[in-house]
Amino acid sequence: MVYGIGTDVCDVRRIRASLERHGERFAQKILCEAELATWRARGARWPERGVRYVATRFSAKEAFSKAIGLGMVMPMTWRACEIANLPGGQPAVRLHGALRAWFDERRLACHLSLSDDGDFAASFCVVEKIQDKKGL
Repeated sequence: MVYGIGTDVCDVRRIRASLERHGERFAQKILCEAELATWRARGARWPERGVRYVATRFSAKEAFSKAIGLGMVMPMTWRACEIANLPGGQPAVRLHGALRAWFDERRLACHLSLSDDGDFAASFCVVEKIQDKKGL
């Protein structure tokens, strides 16, 4: 059963301007430690890929926060929500701390799609309630 749906479109130029203005401090606000490591590696080799990485993560976290119905209100925080990739490249949400507990208590699962093209990054997220064999 669908619990919630969220979508977000992010202007990559806005993320680029924030990174230019605030540097690493902006990235540290949005990205968890694992994401920061990936951003640093990509940005060092291809600066534009680093910008797009932050933009897609920003967009995905916004879409997820809408799908769970919390927005950016505790326990939802930027750094408690990690956007990772499964071995085949599929994006996935990995939660931490109180947000993980909140999500698990409600028996939820997440499906996520990310895209970026030109000046925009977009994300679509569907959160479903996992039902047991009795339909509960």
